[in-house]
Amino acid sequence: MKFTYQTIAEKGVSEFRDRGSRFIAYAYPLSNKVAFKEILHLLKKEHPKAVHHCFAYRIGTNNDIFRSSDDGEPSGTAGKPILGQIDSHQLTDILVVVVRYFGGTLLGVPGLINAYKTVTSQVIDKLPIVEKPILVNYLLEFDYTIINEVMRVIKQFNCQIMDQELQLFCRSRVGIPLKSEMECLKAFGDIRSEEHTSELQSR
Repeated sequence: MKFTYQTIAEKGVSEFRDRGSRFIAYAYPLSNKVAFKEILHLLKKEHPKAVHHCFAYRIGTNNDIFRSSDDGEPSGTAGKPILGQIDSHQLTDILVVVVRYFGGTLLGVPGLINAYKTVTSQVIDKLPIVEKPILVNYLLEFDYTIINEVMRVIKQFNCQIMDQELQLFCRSRVGIPLKSEMECLKAFGDIRSEEHTSELQSR
């Protein structure tokens, strides 16, 4: 079972030229589809004269959230090679958009595949890769009087707080590292008492 995943630490850009055509690859850390739409919109505004804005992204750790687009290039010559490089580098939570300026010479299917594959590999290779823990999301509900104990467990197991409401009765959405999920749940369970109720729900 995998307990971690790899992604890029920051955004980057790289360029590849072939027979006058320019291929500019932009790579971004990506956590949701909404951010993807915003990024693509901004790149199209930045490069209004480009003939193609091809892309691929993969999100999450189950390998089931992904999308690619040839944006008018011959089918399978752009989006698929971009996604192929993302997968060959074993990355997720990443978006790569390749902007193409046509140079006047047709590259043919092999030439296009090579160009999109090469420029995507270039931009990924120049960026730092980070390894992150796979998290399991939980909703934690507890009495405010035991907040110190709850926060101690959160810190001990390197949980991530997604959002929280701290009132007389608190609610926190936390991401628990998959590797230590059972131990962490046991630690939360040990906090329970007749006077202070706590509840964990997988979300």
